[in-house]
Amino acid sequence: MTLRQGSTLVHMSTQHAIETRALQHSYAEKPILSGLDLVVPTGSVYALLGPNGAGKTTTVRILATLLRPTGGSAFVGGHDVRRDPESVRRLIGVTGQFSAIDDLMTGRQQLGLVADLVRVARADRRTRVDDLVDVFGLGDVVDAKAATYSGGQKRKLDLAMTLIASPAVVFLDEPTTGLDPRSRRDLWQVVRQRVSAGTTVLLTTQYLDEADALADRVGVLDGGVLVAEGTPAELKSEVGGSLDDVFLHLTDKLTDSEDAR
Repeated sequence: MTLRQGSTLVHMSTQHAIETRALQHSYAEKPILSGLDLVVPTGSVYALLGPNGAGKTTTVRILATLLRPTGGSAFVGGHDVRRDPESVRRLIGVTGQFSAIDDLMTGRQQLGLVADLVRVARADRRTRVDDLVDVFGLGDVVDAKAATYSGGQKRKLDLAMTLIASPAVVFLDEPTTGLDPRSRRDLWQVVRQRVSAGTTVLLTTQYLDEADALADRVGVLDGGVLVAEGTPAELKSEVGGSLDDVFLHLTDKLTDSEDAR
């Protein structure tokens, strides 16, 4: 598959956009990832679910070349994140858990700055910025300083900055945490649009409905390992069926031992 990164054509495997093999990482000898095997097909959405401390953000940081693994291997677009981080960086966009925007600049200024940094062709820059402003519904605020934005507007700007280079692979680390339901749905729609155009998305989330709405496959991460994996339908089918009636029986009084507690 050939995809456009800024003004440069890049070539990716038509099979796997992301792959890890026995991936490991430790902090101060405390294991965070304990042999993670992960495969994300090109042009799909993969959601990593798990509680805080499960290793989701650590996985994203390693794949985005922000953190070196202590064991195993990881590849993005066929490039080894340890041996060829520059090639990986040309392919990816990252939206972290917290908005990385400058409150003293307008939204348009920040989109233009990022476009300069990732070397979007000058002839394409204005069109690219205008398209993203329209997609994210930021037209009313894009020329105001970001300090005046709501939380949802800041998150939208943050994601627009990630997408300005049209990355082939996008990492979204809990992108909708703290957003209102409407803003969450708006971001979901943007993700769907990007995937339909061929972008691969690795999403971390704690929201089951988000994974169900977006993901082709879901992995449940706990203690640094995948404890379950499959399509949303497959994982839901493994959970017990519904109960039509629940009966609760109460005793007349507590026993002495129960009363003492």
